[in-house]
Amino acid sequence: MFFINNLVYTFLIALGVIIGAGFFAGIGALINNHPPLKTMIDISSSIKIWAVAVSLGGTFSSFEIIEQGIFKGEIRSVVKQVSYIAAALIGANLGYLVIKLLYMSEKLWKR
Repeated sequence: MFFINNLVYTFLIALGVIIGAGFFAGIGALINNHPPLKTMIDISSSIKIWAVAVSLGGTFSSFEIIEQGIFKGEIRSVVKQVSYIAAALIGANLGYLVIKLLYMSEKLWKR
């Protein structure tokens, strides 16, 4: 149960980082008189890897656990860490897709 809870946290943290950064970048673009939706897409695209790093709690801890698991034969810890990384990647990409969907729906609003 603890493993599933951590997967959900990892996924939602990565999702929240992307969506939050995109929306606040849009507010900043409005203040600076730039196109907000384009800025949101650009920022969301460029920070996906940072959202994954934030949701994992640091970039090196997961990779150290994977390294130790491979060299010490602890396959269970490797599978856990790969699952956390996959959940973070899925969350970050889903957040990007939500922002991109908002950008694509702009064409419907202009009609």
